[in-house]
Amino acid sequence: MTKTLIKAPYKADHVGSFLRPERLKRARLQKQNGEISAEQLRLIENEEIIRLVKKQKEVGLQAVTDGELRRAWWHFDFLSGLEGVEFIETEKGLQFNGVETRAHGVKVTGKIDFDNHPMLEDYKFLHSIAGDHVAKFTIPSPNMLIARGQGIGEVYDSHEEFVGDLIHAYQKAVQDFYNAGCRYLQLDDTSWASLFSEQGRDKLKKDGHDPETIAQTYARAINESIANKPEDMVITMHICRGNFQSTYTSSGGYDAASEIIFGGLQVDGLFLEFDDERSGGFEPLRHVKRDDIQIVLGLITSKFGKLEDPEKIKARIKEANQYVSLDQLCLSPQCGFASTEEGNRLTDDQQWDKVRHVIRIANDVWQ
Repeated sequence: MTKTLIKAPYKADHVGSFLRPERLKRARLQKQNGEISAEQLRLIENEEIIRLVKKQKEVGLQAVTDGELRRAWWHFDFLSGLEGVEFIETEKGLQFNGVETRAHGVKVTGKIDFDNHPMLEDYKFLHSIAGDHVAKFTIPSPNMLIARGQGIGEVYDSHEEFVGDLIHAYQKAVQDFYNAGCRYLQLDDTSWASLFSEQGRDKLKKDGHDPETIAQTYARAINESIANKPEDMVITMHICRGNFQSTYTSSGGYDAASEIIFGGLQVDGLFLEFDDERSGGFEPLRHVKRDDIQIVLGLITSKFGKLEDPEKIKARIKEANQYVSLDQLCLSPQCGFASTEEGNRLTDDQQWDKVRHVIRIANDVWQ
């Protein structure tokens, strides 16, 4: 029997996270204060995810996510669910253009593995309510533990051994999510952004790292993690420059790492930030050599509520088409609406207006 390939990423797609409903925010505080149980919180999460999935279907999205509603962080929640990784309090938070996050992080405390990860159940619930729509699930790239993990040298004698175990864990993750029914998996990754600016590359050098070696390690971690994926599973990657309460951590175009990103990564699609001048131009897309990879242009900002001029967005898609076939281009917001539970600085109505805006423009371009 021939396996049916899904057509994701879609011409009108989205990165994954949505603003947390006020009811859910209250429930999480109640759980934190011991006023409700973990089971009661999960029931509330289930109800809000059901509402969210229904809304995604109503506005016309073809892939639905759980909005990451069960998570506090887009990356730490998943990473701390790996064997050998713990969620920790840190001395200070991450810096975002004048705004600081909560002081949290992850620490490697043992050998890395993937076994009975709690997010498998999260996916199964999403799958059970997706109906005829494709259930898309988002997890952080393995590179995020390479970039953010503390204590690695306390457990591993060599970085090579650590990366090897991490790749093996992600290979198991890909297969386990597939076995749970997942056919559309997205790897979210901010680590590449350190390579985009001269300032970022200088910091890497100051910390004793060679930017080119780092890029090769990141590419290897991605490619080997997904090397055994089933043929009817789509795996995409979202490359981000930071997204916390409508701020960012870094700037710079894709130029410095473009050959390895666009010519060396074996993902099925790339979600790319192109919503403002911080992301540079489309010229790096000239390194796209495969005709089986989809390039999702993040031209609609998720950081602010004002809608972009649709004609200007269409003009930018036409500009990108100079480097990549229109058949290989898609449209989405540049990031999710809530990479952390705090969410970006726009209203719920503005969030959905943005999603509809993506769909309307995509329908005009790829009608």
